[in-house]
Amino acid sequence: MLDINNIREQFPILSTQVYGRPLIYLDNAATTQKPRCVVEAEREQYYTANANVHRGVHYLSQQATDLLEQARQRVSRFINAPSEQQIIFTRGTTEAVNLVAASYGSMLSEGDEVIISEMEHHSNIVPWQLLHERQGVKLRVIPFNDRGELDLQAYARLFTERTRLVSIAHVSNVLGTVNPIRDMISLAHRYGVPVMVDAAQSVPHFRVDVQDLDCDFLAFSGHKIYAPTGIGVLYGRRSLLEQMPPYQGGGEMISTVSFDKTTFEGIPYKFEAGTPNYVAAHALAVALDFVDGIGFDAIYTYEQQLTAYATEQLSRITGLRIFGQSEQKDAVVSFLVGDIHHLDMGTLLDRLGIAVRTGHHCAQPVMTHYGVEGMVRASFSFYNNEAEVDALAEGIQRVAKMF
Repeated sequence: MLDINNIREQFPILSTQVYGRPLIYLDNAATTQKPRCVVEAEREQYYTANANVHRGVHYLSQQATDLLEQARQRVSRFINAPSEQQIIFTRGTTEAVNLVAASYGSMLSEGDEVIISEMEHHSNIVPWQLLHERQGVKLRVIPFNDRGELDLQAYARLFTERTRLVSIAHVSNVLGTVNPIRDMISLAHRYGVPVMVDAAQSVPHFRVDVQDLDCDFLAFSGHKIYAPTGIGVLYGRRSLLEQMPPYQGGGEMISTVSFDKTTFEGIPYKFEAGTPNYVAAHALAVALDFVDGIGFDAIYTYEQQLTAYATEQLSRITGLRIFGQSEQKDAVVSFLVGDIHHLDMGTLLDRLGIAVRTGHHCAQPVMTHYGVEGMVRASFSFYNNEAEVDALAEGIQRVAKMF
């Protein structure tokens, strides 16, 4: 059982007043709020151990470098990577996918194929389209049904002798669908095809183990798991990372430089050009400690109960349509009410102090599937509670009456 009141006290922003009403923050799929310990960790490092990393012999540089590499080790343990050398710090999931598309993708040829799905975030679509424009690599798309479940038979039929990679979301940021990623990876490996997992929406909600999944790449963003913005992680299988060329050039990722030739550092450093966001990396490690301190079993159970409660309460509202009815679903309810525009609903809920997301959620193919321009999305964290869900349901009904 979670002590929700105690947890909420760790997040000062949750006591904010919005238009004279208590803030009800239900936009966690976009970004989570930050506990006091994470903010204090950033402040403390800037005050006591701020210096550029890996370059200085002086005390502060050594301190900052130690904190960065300890953070790398912490992330490695968090996702059960075989080695911290397989952990690359990025700005977030988006940059991690772009890194793989640019680096691993540079080894592909015209006519090679990459499999993605119809429910992907734009961050797992556009980088592959850019690769198509540069090199003629083809995209093949797994469809999903109206319940929000991938068609696994169609997925199996997409593999050909030219398939070179599968890149798939673990959890849909719109539908909440938890895809059967382990089975999808197993099938791809039978064809000798590596798999990249977009874990931005799964890592915050339940334990993700890269060795158990047997994935070849996995990416997530710090800001969705109670850490600062501007920090993310790419995990990669060692044999693939060692083959891949650098993503960017500059400081830190080099071994030697002359005007005739440059040689590069080994993994992970050859993928980390320039000064990293070392303070945010340390704060990410603190955020992971915070989440582990609460416990993923308790988090998962609580968030599942809260999502089921929200689904039940919203389903009672006349004219409300929920998108995404998969049996395996996590912490997201997306909906529309009658003919009320999603922007109108979100704007008026905001006046009641309720923060939800409106629009296409960077997943326009999902909107196209359902024939809508956008949706309203409520997404949950372990610091939300049933009273906030009740306020959301009441707010939706109040807005509906206005129309």
